[in-house]
Amino acid sequence: MAKYYLNLTPQHTKEKEIHKDGCFWLSKANDTEYLGEFTGCQGALAEARRRHPFQPIDGCADCCTKCHSR
Repeated sequence: MAKYYLNLTPQHTKEKEIHKDGCFWLSKANDTEYLGEFTGCQGALAEARRRHPFQPIDGCADCCTKCHSR
């Protein structure tokens, strides 16, 4: 199980990104929301989308590659 966070500051492409604890890019985020512990990024992505249903959300290209779509 790993801890996942949502960067609440949108990327230049407008989506917010989920990050796994320890990700370099998470350390650069100013405003984050703890999503919980999950066995993979799919669970974290589903939780982020449940909490923010009208926001585009994607996985980080570095730490959540299975959930990265853009």
